[in-house]
Amino acid sequence: MSAVENTNILYADQLITLAVIGCGQRGDTYAQYALDEPEKCQVVAIAEPRPKTQQNFSAAHRVDQTLVFNTWQELHAASAETIRTTGKRLADAVIVSVLDRMHLEVVLAFAEQGYHILCEKPMATSLDDCIKMEAAVKKAGIIFGMGHVLRYSPYNKAVTEIVRAGTLGELVNIVHIEPVGYYHFAHSYVRGNWRKESETSFSLMTKSCHDIDILCHWLSPNTPSRVSSFGSLQHFRKSAKPATAGDVTRCLDCPMEKDCAYSAKKIYFEPVSQGNLGWPASVIIDGVPDIENITDALQNGPYGKCVYESSNDVCDQQVVNLEFSNGATASFTMVAYTTAICDRQTHLHFTHGELIGDMKTFTVTDFRTRQSTVHRPKLERGHHGGGDLGLIRTFVEAVRAGKQELVGTDVIEVLKSHLIVFAAEHSRREGKVVDCAEFEKSAKEHAVESVSV
Repeated sequence: MSAVENTNILYADQLITLAVIGCGQRGDTYAQYALDEPEKCQVVAIAEPRPKTQQNFSAAHRVDQTLVFNTWQELHAASAETIRTTGKRLADAVIVSVLDRMHLEVVLAFAEQGYHILCEKPMATSLDDCIKMEAAVKKAGIIFGMGHVLRYSPYNKAVTEIVRAGTLGELVNIVHIEPVGYYHFAHSYVRGNWRKESETSFSLMTKSCHDIDILCHWLSPNTPSRVSSFGSLQHFRKSAKPATAGDVTRCLDCPMEKDCAYSAKKIYFEPVSQGNLGWPASVIIDGVPDIENITDALQNGPYGKCVYESSNDVCDQQVVNLEFSNGATASFTMVAYTTAICDRQTHLHFTHGELIGDMKTFTVTDFRTRQSTVHRPKLERGHHGGGDLGLIRTFVEAVRAGKQELVGTDVIEVLKSHLIVFAAEHSRREGKVVDCAEFEKSAKEHAVESVSV
């Protein structure tokens, strides 16, 4: 009997138990559902190396100290011992929210033990690793969720309903923009964990793989046939550093800090001094941010470095053009230089109408009636317009029912959308239009060769 078949019997009326691996911003966001809906799920085990973050998280969820671990390897070893001695796992499912480069090894390890898995985006940081993850998940027969949270927000679910209804005719073109936000990009992709491709992946993957995913979702069952892409690291480099800044490398020492849009003092210190202890200041220290801790982080850590002196190398603006199997097209733009923070702007063009939205409301116009209707989907708490909450809620219910289809996607489809992101980046680097089917075939052949070697 497979792991999924087992859950149909085991979880029908039970509380779903979760192990959280990585208790930073993303792990904490997903785990909040257990505090909001304690009758649905409970966090029973965690793995987190930072002492204060570990302490605060375990206290909030009342995790037994025997199930609080410093590393995922320790949790995995304890799980193996429990399975050996009792035949039971420590939890029903794991949330994998560690650094991107660790996703593969963690997912493979816990899939082998039969845990259902919710993995933060992206799947992994290399093409071969994504293919390995797909194979491992399929072999394990587990429920698998991916952090493509855009699919699960009330806003995007309402947009999807319009697309699927077909009342506006055929969807023939999408124009989709992700405005990352000038200080968000500086925080995450210049100073932060996603600044160097060698340590994680290219920015189109780490920031926007869920955007490419939802474009493919809206245009399915048609599939991408060709892709092209252009982009670069345009501004956040030493050559763009103002001459008046001199040789100073940290914002707290800079003579022109007050005139800099990307001042770390403005981004972190000033909000905390005004009582705002949330993101982004909350993620640059271990524990609760205060003036002393933030000052120390800016004096000694990467978040206090000048954006023109940082070690970043990922694109700060990129466009992707997609042609689908039925001739439909889509264009996607990721750009750092915006005041909006991730509030996507989307135009969907149908043969008999259009939809224009901004992540909060969207307007549908029917060309035949000349009528426009404004839709205001319910906004739920959390990031991505409630997409984070929607994902964890959906995943928990899928585990309870033992039905992958409740997730609305599977690991095969997740891999396919990741392959399109890799193909787009290949186009950007090589300066050519990429045939998606040929790219997928070549990628899978290379992955097989890598395994055989």
